[in-house]
Amino acid sequence: MAERWTILKILQWTADYLSGKQIAAARLEAELLLAATLDLDRVGLYVNFERPLDPAELSAFREKVRRRAQREPVQYILGETEFWSLTFKVSSAVLVPRADTEVLVEEALTRIEGVARILDVGTGSGVIAVALAHEKPEIMVTALDCNKETLDVARDNVRRNGVAQRVSCLIGDLAKLPCGPFDVMVSNPPYIPTGEWAKLMPEVRDYEPRQALDGGVDGLDAYRHLAIQAPQILVPGGWLLVEVGVGQAGEVSALFKAAGLIEIGHRKDYAGIPRVVMARTKPVL
Repeated sequence: MAERWTILKILQWTADYLSGKQIAAARLEAELLLAATLDLDRVGLYVNFERPLDPAELSAFREKVRRRAQREPVQYILGETEFWSLTFKVSSAVLVPRADTEVLVEEALTRIEGVARILDVGTGSGVIAVALAHEKPEIMVTALDCNKETLDVARDNVRRNGVAQRVSCLIGDLAKLPCGPFDVMVSNPPYIPTGEWAKLMPEVRDYEPRQALDGGVDGLDAYRHLAIQAPQILVPGGWLLVEVGVGQAGEVSALFKAAGLIEIGHRKDYAGIPRVVMARTKPVL
């Protein structure tokens, strides 16, 4: 007689198994994977604890667990994630959006006024561009990335979140940004120093796109490009806001100052780490 796997039993087994693979949020991730397999939400799992899984459901769930045990990000397995209370498609072509990046969105929103033109450099899955357009229906956003496959994901997210009329996805290179002029430029660029790559968690090192993470020898290559071009592509008094890695706020601020930007400041994330650096071009007197 085949073993009877109920929702409760398989959740308990999976949580223990993933914990043994050094996965911190093992129970939560077991619930997310099973909910996706059974087309239920997490509440639906709890009210159906005694429901047995059929062989096809068991097979599909075991495949998801196998992938997670190999440290593939749960967001890639599910194919989507949440950011700014919106749902976004994700794949191995894009970074998994982090909650830290919502701080960048918050700061940008305080600096956008009226009918503004926004440039999102290195848009990835498009979460920043879509979140800004969602909150500010009067703005126009150009979402730039150098990778076609990445932009395909961004375009899908622009459409599914209903902002396709106001967000344009454009392929382009960080070294030569669109002419503009733009009122605000935002970016979550690659900022991990090359030498730290091998030390990263397997979920990042082995699965996320290196091009979107590796910031060069000191992690600051992208910020140099942004700082140099900001005075040319932003309107007078326009804002540049960037996400930075741990310990990089001072160095990025120095690059912005050397480029002639003014009113340089930073914002901490909710863990108390300086996470966003902002500066503006000189206004016309």
